[in-house]
Amino acid sequence: MRRHHGYRGIALTDQGAAVAIGNFDGVHRGHQAVLALARAEASALGAPFGVITFEPHPREFFRPDGPPFRLMRADTRARRLEALGVEQLYELPFDAAMAALPAEAFARDVLAGALGVRALIAGADFHFGHDRGGNLALLREMGPGLGFAVVGAPLLEADGDEVSSTAIRRALEAGRPEEAARLLGGWRRIEGVVEHGDARGRTLGFPTANLSFDRLHRPRSGVYAALVDVLDGPHRGRWPAAVSIGDRPTFGGGRVNLEAYLIGFDGDLYGAVISVALVEFLRRELRFDGAEPLVAQMRLDVEMVRERLAATLAC
Repeated sequence: MRRHHGYRGIALTDQGAAVAIGNFDGVHRGHQAVLALARAEASALGAPFGVITFEPHPREFFRPDGPPFRLMRADTRARRLEALGVEQLYELPFDAAMAALPAEAFARDVLAGALGVRALIAGADFHFGHDRGGNLALLREMGPGLGFAVVGAPLLEADGDEVSSTAIRRALEAGRPEEAARLLGGWRRIEGVVEHGDARGRTLGFPTANLSFDRLHRPRSGVYAALVDVLDGPHRGRWPAAVSIGDRPTFGGGRVNLEAYLIGFDGDLYGAVISVALVEFLRRELRFDGAEPLVAQMRLDVEMVRERLAATLAC
């Protein structure tokens, strides 16, 4: 996949794609339906299959002090889109200039002029341009004159529920990763580079891989049965894991992060990129009176993880 940070100076060989456009936070089942239409248009036209998205997310630009809401960082989203067959990824910078750009100018100068798109596919609720002044109706009006077709994708429902990033966040905040997975089309994953922690887990006999939630939406605090994929380095592979999300109240609290104990793993993961899939919420975060009762509970947590993941790992 060719990944472009911006839209200026795109080579002719990287233009002319049939593209899906949107933020694609989470790349959930609704997004996947839009992507499937774009893939079909690309095949029919003999064009590359592309995606146009924005970085940072417009909500981050307009509300920089708001609570973290993203389900994916840009690199995670790019990996997911590549896995779905995207050939050209255009990450457009969302800054003051982009926010002020009128919808007509965006269609003319960016979509047609800079990227030379041949077909554009967007969800029914897609808006763009200054003050969200553009929509599918405007694209359908302008597209033929600018040389690209426009296809609208209807909103997707799953068992009567609208598939949306908002609904996924609500499920995760309630400790229902199975419901989030139904809407996502796969487990909720938190990805990142393993950071150095305070090494307390190692001294307790449960060394953990630590991830930051910087800029990411946080699921309910507590302990989860999870699967951890190590994506690079010498330890690539998948392990069952007991995952704790919270601020470690037994030891005085602090910044909320994710700590994953990989069952059966022996090695150094510092600096490696890992992907943590939340499979089942097991219990809420607790404060213990010292290390001994905490370790006893951790042993129980690990056994519960083994039990809950037995069927999943057998598949």
